[in-house]
Amino acid sequence: MSVNRYQPHVLVLPEDDANGQLATGFVLNLDPSVSTKIQVLPEAGGWAEVLRRFESDHVAGMDRYSGRYMVLLIDFDDRLERLNHAKDRIPERLRGRVFILGALREPEGLRSAGLGSYESIGRAIAKDCRDGTDMVWGHDLLLNNASEVSRLRQHVRPILFQSV
Repeated sequence: MSVNRYQPHVLVLPEDDANGQLATGFVLNLDPSVSTKIQVLPEAGGWAEVLRRFESDHVAGMDRYSGRYMVLLIDFDDRLERLNHAKDRIPERLRGRVFILGALREPEGLRSAGLGSYESIGRAIAKDCRDGTDMVWGHDLLLNNASEVSRLRQHVRPILFQSV
């Protein structure tokens, strides 16, 4: 289902299938009434491709729709400098509405760490967002997201979790 572009909404651009499954699990744990407020886009096929697609396919839409927020879901592959590299590719005027999140290594590590399937991890992340907790976000493989999660909670949480 697509979002209502004229209302505040979130687009999620995942790097690969594993990240897409995490995002889908997140969406499945939302109240159905917000289904027009979030959309998981097709996987990009690599972190660099996420950035390229953001620049070529989404910057204009973000300029056009001031209520649009983007989550770029990438693997950091143990390269924390990737966050700064990605941030540098986001136009300054949009940085407050773009969030770059991902596993420190790859999402496969989350599954190997016993957090469950990608979908169940995504559901648990949604619960963390709704409840303002860090049960999953506090995992060693996700701690690299702390500053982005803080910003995400401030801006996106009211859109997706209206009763909170």
